[in-house]
Amino acid sequence: MTASKHLIALLQSHIDGDNEQFLAVAMQVAAHEARQGHGNLAKQLRDLVDEARSLKASRTSKPVPFAQPKGELAALISATYSDTRLTSMVLPTALEERLKRIVTEQRQHHRLIKHGLHARRKILLIGPPGSGKTMTAAALAGELTLPLFTVVFDSLITRFMGETAAKLRLVFDAMLETRGVYFFDEFDAIGSRRAERNDVGEIRRVLNSFLQFLENDDSDSLIIAATNHPELLDPALFRRFDDVIHYELPDTSIAEGILKTRLSGFDTKGMRWKQVVEATSGLSQAEISRAADEAAKRTILDDRTRIARDDLLGAIAERKASTER
Repeated sequence: MTASKHLIALLQSHIDGDNEQFLAVAMQVAAHEARQGHGNLAKQLRDLVDEARSLKASRTSKPVPFAQPKGELAALISATYSDTRLTSMVLPTALEERLKRIVTEQRQHHRLIKHGLHARRKILLIGPPGSGKTMTAAALAGELTLPLFTVVFDSLITRFMGETAAKLRLVFDAMLETRGVYFFDEFDAIGSRRAERNDVGEIRRVLNSFLQFLENDDSDSLIIAATNHPELLDPALFRRFDDVIHYELPDTSIAEGILKTRLSGFDTKGMRWKQVVEATSGLSQAEISRAADEAAKRTILDDRTRIARDDLLGAIAERKASTER
């Protein structure tokens, strides 16, 4: 395409309000300039297009519209929009970078596709209860402005031969029809080792169906599975996922970050954080957040603005006692 035709195509797409076509033509201009030996100009154009697409995805784009699931599908998945972002979470640096990489690849998947590559979109999260797996699914949906579809296992798993696999097919068909983040929590319910269950006949059929659906899925949706018990998962599952991410109980720096974030609206001047953080040892991220909330509630109900150390330590002790039962 000549320069004049590029200019006409740019103006026409602008008049039509077709922003994606406008950016596609701009990329053609960049390729044309590169062939002419104008490498710096081509790079500048590509960078501007990438920036425009990233801004559209992260700031100006509206959430992907979707109709609430109907019929049998309505009992299999719950649909919501998420306001959670990665900045809402206190994460170890390495884990945060891995999650950001997923977001970046999803936002710029068009660039990868042009080179025969694909963005990560089949993710397995492994870690103890309360370590942030569910919140991660919500944060990824929020970052990508996609609906969050949570699979309801109580409705999915049945005693009747072949029925669970048929319901799984409905869920995977929905992934093709509506782009979103599809979250399989407590994934070991269908991903258990095929040779270690009493009901191996039916569970084997279910797992084989899931493996086949996952392998053949070529939708644009993000599939996230989470489990507290990776030792129960069939080994064949791990190689079907693009990324396997491990979560751990928080170290002292993460625990302190959670407490300070949750209590940022209160006066914590003079708080002996080292003593408080040491008391959280063994608690999950979720339990530490609950302890901070309990201390905050006590402060509010006592008409105070300053968090008392004893209130916070007391709330932490209560959480520990409840988890040990």
